[in-house]
Amino acid sequence: MSATLRNVIAALAALFGIATLMSGGTALFGGAAGRAFAGEAVPFVLWFNFLAGFAYVLAAVAIWQQGRFAFPLALAIAAATLLVFVLFMLAVATGVAHEARTFGAMTLRSAFWLAVAWVVRRDNTPSANKE
Repeated sequence: MSATLRNVIAALAALFGIATLMSGGTALFGGAAGRAFAGEAVPFVLWFNFLAGFAYVLAAVAIWQQGRFAFPLALAIAAATLLVFVLFMLAVATGVAHEARTFGAMTLRSAFWLAVAWVVRRDNTPSANKE
């Protein structure tokens, strides 16, 4: 992967992480205004997404520095996000109140981290390192 692409992916991951921390922090710690912002958020999804924001920033640093754990971390984030998404859908199926926008948000998070893991994985293969 080119240095430019790596930097773009790292920057996107960092921005995604910071935005996630800000929105999740507002929803969790913003008092009445935060609760209004969150609406009918499912608590375990809200907490997961907030805490995942820290992992997003860590992954961004690992990608930027070409760290050995960039791929495992991106893959773990993708897998954990997919698991929480499935648990969210099961909760919705049982009648748990929720925000419809969560479906879109979890789809975006899942797709983004699967794509990042795929790109970073390709960069960590032996053939990609022969230059």
